[in-house]
Amino acid sequence: MFVVFGTNIPGKFADAENNESVSYLPGDAEATRALEAQKKLVGSEEAPMVIIYRREGGLTPADKARIKADVHELNEKVEGVSKRFVITQRSKDGSAVIVTSSITSTGEGEDIREPVEAARDLVSGSFDGLQVDITGPAGYASDSIKVFESINGTLFAAAFGLVFILLILIYRSPFLLWLPLIAVGFAEMGARAVGYGLTELGVTVNGQSSSILSVLVLGAGTDYALLLISRYREELRHRESRTESMRVALASAGPAIVYSGLTVVAALLCLSLAELNSTASMGPIGAMGILMAMLSMLTLLPAMLVIAPRFVFWPKVPRVGTGGADAEHGPWRRLGDRIAKRPRPVWITAVLVLLVMCAGLFSYNDNLTSANGYVDEVEAVRGEESIAKAFPGGSNVPTEIVVGDPKKLDEVEAAVRKVDGVAGSQVAFRTPQGVVLNVILEDEPYSKSAFALIPAIRDAAHEAGGDTTLVGGGTAVEHDIREANRHDVKLIVPIVLLVVFLILVGLLRALAAPVMLIGTVVLSFFAALGIGFLVSDYIFGFPGVDPSLPLYVFVFLVALGIDYNIFLMARVREETATHGTREGMLRGLAVTGGVITSAGIVLAGTFSVLAVLPLVFLAEMGFTVAFGVLLDTFLVRSILVPALTLDIGSKIWWPSALAEVGDDPASAKPVEPDPAAG
Repeated sequence: MFVVFGTNIPGKFADAENNESVSYLPGDAEATRALEAQKKLVGSEEAPMVIIYRREGGLTPADKARIKADVHELNEKVEGVSKRFVITQRSKDGSAVIVTSSITSTGEGEDIREPVEAARDLVSGSFDGLQVDITGPAGYASDSIKVFESINGTLFAAAFGLVFILLILIYRSPFLLWLPLIAVGFAEMGARAVGYGLTELGVTVNGQSSSILSVLVLGAGTDYALLLISRYREELRHRESRTESMRVALASAGPAIVYSGLTVVAALLCLSLAELNSTASMGPIGAMGILMAMLSMLTLLPAMLVIAPRFVFWPKVPRVGTGGADAEHGPWRRLGDRIAKRPRPVWITAVLVLLVMCAGLFSYNDNLTSANGYVDEVEAVRGEESIAKAFPGGSNVPTEIVVGDPKKLDEVEAAVRKVDGVAGSQVAFRTPQGVVLNVILEDEPYSKSAFALIPAIRDAAHEAGGDTTLVGGGTAVEHDIREANRHDVKLIVPIVLLVVFLILVGLLRALAAPVMLIGTVVLSFFAALGIGFLVSDYIFGFPGVDPSLPLYVFVFLVALGIDYNIFLMARVREETATHGTREGMLRGLAVTGGVITSAGIVLAGTFSVLAVLPLVFLAEMGFTVAFGVLLDTFLVRSILVPALTLDIGSKIWWPSALAEVGDDPASAKPVEPDPAAG
C-alpha cells in the first residue's frame, strides 16, 4: 500500500478516465467507424469550439464591434487551438453571430479544457443584454471534464462521512468504528490501484464507473465488516482468546461473506458482455472493487480486531459469559411470530404493496440526453439553447458524413437534404480519398427528435454513396449508444438472472427456494424502479431518465438484494436441519435481522450519496438503488420472504432432503443470535 501511495497510482486512475461519448461505443458502431475514417482523412480528431453571441431584438453596432475585437483577442491570447477563430454564421434576423475554432483531440482532457476555459475567461458572460457562451463539442467536453473532476473527491468525502455517522449510530462506540473505516479506506485505495492496471490493459473507465466503484467499495466493504464484527463480538462472549474468537468468527461468517461477494462479482461480470464500452467496463471495474472490499474485510480487518484489546468495543465490552438474547426472544423473533400466525395474508399484502409501486413504471420516459443531463446549468447547454433560438438547432453539433468516394458527394448531399428535418449541409473537408460533409439538423443535436433522424439519414447516405459512406457526429453517437443499450438490456438481464439462480441453487441445494427468492427480488426491482421514475419526474423534476438506468439498477438491486437473502436463507437452512422449516425460518430471521438491517441501511446510505452529484443519471441511480435496498431490507427480506417460506413450508427446500423435515416446534433448541450492534 505504501507503494500505491508513493507512486500516486490512485491519482493516475483518475487521470485515465475517458469521458468522451464516443469512447462508450463498441468499435463496430457506425459512429465509431465514421470517426476513425474521418481521422484518417483529416489526420487528427478535431473538436470544434463554437461561440454564440446573441442579443434579443438584434445585435447593436457596439455588439458587432465587440465581436470583432473579441475574435482578434482570442486569436492573440488563446493557445492550444488548431484553427483560428473566425465568424462563420450570422442569423437571418440579425440577433446572433457564431464564431468557431477547433481543438485537436489528443485523448488528454486538459488539452481540450484549457483552451476552452481560456476563451471563456476572455469573452463569456452577459453584457447589458448581449449573451456570450462557448459551446460545441469542445465546450461540452470541457464542461463534462470539469464536472467529473469534481465528482471523485466530493463523492468519497460525502460517502465516507455518511458511513462514519452510521457506524457511530450502529456501534455507539468512539473506538470500534475506526477499524472498519480504515479497512474500507485501504480497500478503496487498492481498488483504484488495480483499476489503473485495468485501464492499462484497455478497460475504459469514465467518471460514472469511477463514482460507482467508490460507492460499491464503501457500501459492500462496510456491510462485510458489520457481519464479521457482529460474529466476532458474539464469539468474544464465549472465550477469552481474541485469536480463537476470530478464528471461529471467520469460519462461520467468512463463507457467507465470500458467497455473497462472489454473487455480486458474478452479476457485475455479466456486464462485460455489453456492447456499450461504458457498461462493459463497469463489469470488471465493479467486480474488482467488490473483491478488494471482500479481501480487506477478511484479512486486514480481522488482523486489526485481534490486535486491538476488547476495550475497543467500549462502552459495551463483550465479556465471557455475557451472551445476548437467544433466538427465542428479541424484536426480530417477535416479528417472525406475528408473521407466522397468518403468513398468507401477510405475503399477499406485501406483494400488493410492491405491485402498487410498480405502477410508476408507466411514467417512464427516456428523454434524458447529453444536453439536459446536468443538475445545474452549464455553459455549453446554455449556448446550445441560444443557437437554437437564432439558427437551425443542429448548427452547434453538425452530423458528420464521411463520403469515401468523392465522386458521389453530390448524390449523397442531394439525398440527405431530402430527409425531413435536415436544414442544410456544407463540405467541411475534402481530399482525393474522401470528403467530410457536415449536415445541419433543424432540431437541437442532443434531442430525441434529432436521434430519430439518424436512421433515415443513414439510409439515404448509404443508398447514394455506398458502403464507404458513414454517418457519425455527436447526434449519431448518442443514437448508437441508445441502440446498443437496448441490445444490452435484452442480453444481460436473463444472463444475470440465470447466474444468480445457479449460485442460489448451489448454496441452498434446492430449486424451489431459489425460484422464490429470484421472484421476490425481481418484483422488488420493478417496484423500486417505478418509485424511482415517479420521484425523478414529480419531485426532482428531471427531464427524463437515461436509457441505461434500468439495466444498472437491475444488476445492482438483484445482486445486492440476493446478498441479503443469502445471509438470511443460509442461516435458515442451517437451522432447518435441526428445528424444521417453520422454526428454522423464525430462528434464522431472529439471529440475522439486526445485522442485515444495519448492513442495508449502510449500503442504501452510500448509494444515496450519488443523489447529491451534479449529473442527473447518477442522482437518479443513487436514489433508485438506495430506495430499492431499503425496500428489500425492510419489506422483502424481513416480511415477504419469511411469510412465503412459512406458508410454503418444507416444500421450499424441494427437491433436497430438507423438504421431508417436519415442522415440529418441540424440537427447538436455543441458539446464540447474530446481533448487529451488541
